[in-house]
Amino acid sequence: MIRTPLRPLARVLQARARGENPDLIERENLAQRHRDMEGKARNQAQGRLLVMAGFFVCAYLAIGGRMAVMATSEPAEPTSYYAGSGIANQRADIVDREGRILATNFETHSLYAQPPQMIEPLVVADKLIEIFPDLDRERLVKDFTGKRKFLWIKKKISPEQMQAVHDIGDPGLMFGPREMRLYPNGKLAAHVLGGASFGKEGVSAAEVIGVAGVEKQFDDYLRDPANGGKPLALSLDLSVQDASEQVLAGGMKLMNAKGATSILMDAFTGEVISVVSLPDFDPNERPRPPTSGFDPSESPLFNRAVQGVYELGSTFKIFATAQAMELGLVGPETIVDIRGPLRWGRHKIRDFHNYGKELSVTKIIVKSSNIGTARLAQQIGVERQKGFLDRLGMLEPTPFEIVEAKGGKPLLPPNWSELSAMTISYGHGISTTPMHLAAGYATLANGGYYVAPTILKQNGPQLQGRVMSTRVAEDSLTMLRKVVSEGTASFAEVPGYSVGGKTGTADKPKPRGGYYDDKVIATFASVFPVHNPRYVLVVTLDEPEILAHGEKRRTAGWTAAPVAAEMVKRIAPLLGLRPHIEPAAQSSVTLTSN
Repeated sequence: MIRTPLRPLARVLQARARGENPDLIERENLAQRHRDMEGKARNQAQGRLLVMAGFFVCAYLAIGGRMAVMATSEPAEPTSYYAGSGIANQRADIVDREGRILATNFETHSLYAQPPQMIEPLVVADKLIEIFPDLDRERLVKDFTGKRKFLWIKKKISPEQMQAVHDIGDPGLMFGPREMRLYPNGKLAAHVLGGASFGKEGVSAAEVIGVAGVEKQFDDYLRDPANGGKPLALSLDLSVQDASEQVLAGGMKLMNAKGATSILMDAFTGEVISVVSLPDFDPNERPRPPTSGFDPSESPLFNRAVQGVYELGSTFKIFATAQAMELGLVGPETIVDIRGPLRWGRHKIRDFHNYGKELSVTKIIVKSSNIGTARLAQQIGVERQKGFLDRLGMLEPTPFEIVEAKGGKPLLPPNWSELSAMTISYGHGISTTPMHLAAGYATLANGGYYVAPTILKQNGPQLQGRVMSTRVAEDSLTMLRKVVSEGTASFAEVPGYSVGGKTGTADKPKPRGGYYDDKVIATFASVFPVHNPRYVLVVTLDEPEILAHGEKRRTAGWTAAPVAAEMVKRIAPLLGLRPHIEPAAQSSVTLTSN
């Protein structure tokens, strides 16, 4: 660092040596130093002025630009922000295949209290009880007069209730904005929609989360703002769903059943057009799950279509005959020995009636012979039967897109022996859900391809792996048609719609093993119209019983089949199906002219 001396000593000494006055030199030096300091200060002041000028120019440009943007933009109401708004998350609507609303959002309010700000807590408690009779007065008084500074009173209230609370006029009662989930159709499709509740909550906002059904299955999609509020389109048809629920509820009551379910499925796309489980509930007021030790199937929350794992009886027989035909072991008219009882070790397999010594494969289905299908299962073998049922999707939970479907895991024999194969051929020893059965019958209806049941609207056929040939599928449909026209499902006949199907009646198992003698699961699985197959309909009744011709009837032919027939009558026109008049038999009379 160079230091400049305050006094020029060399010049001063020289001046003294020459006899000159050194003060002049010092004054000149001091004046020069002052001039240097003034120049430096001037430069600093000029720099600061330049910076300030630049700042003001930028500020004026920013303000001018903002004014230009505001002048050229459309006027809009300013958005207010409040504490907790970060958790207020708009939830997308759920609609049916025609775009009709199944679930949407509704603006409401919550009610909370700040006891320190209350003027007359006892009066407030009494008036709140008048508005909300379900509240506990003693609890309110304790909270209002205690040390609590905050408490929720109601998480959601109606506009009428809000006005009534407002009329109380106490400053300790506060309202918070809320967005609740609304199901405008009440109980309609309750088990599919499931329901929603509040998740993360604040005084000024609360997030809505799904708790069951598609609301929970597609929770991330419904809450994702990146979707721009695009609704979730389901495969359900609101009109068909309503008609199905009405018919099934009437049939359940008429047949004195404790529960019922029905599934209508498009055999080519896999779309479930309607799915009903009774008893049901209102998702707007979703009940609490059953307590421990309570049979889940007794709860209205229990979805019998995808959670109910049942032995579905003789509805499985068509799979045994289809596989036997696919393997080339038999044809529709092949004769099978049905003399019984069929013995396997100490076990005996019998038919419900005595059908004689032999039947054709077609008659085995029409008459519903246990012995006949067991004979076919012996020819098929255990491993081939397991592989066939696996291709039909019978060994794993269905991929149906509601969370409850994951719990519908089929019950399989721990040791799949030849006896197991024989009983499974007529629907005993294996338990599946009605949704599994619908997918299996869809394979017969669409020409032999497996199609996964789905609750989402599809754009076209969703056929997957081939399970059987088209010829075998067509022969199987012919057999199912004869079951209705000639066999055990005559009450399922619907003129004009050529219904084909199979009845199944299975004894209901006891919780601790064994079977009830007087309780059954009755099922009718059908395809319509058989001449141009499109839809699969499965109807299952839990413990039906009807008095007919002086006797108690529990079999599916007397219970599930007529309910299915009534359902086809109601929903076929809604599906756009025109009745098809089958040609009458040719008359034996020959007209001649003279």
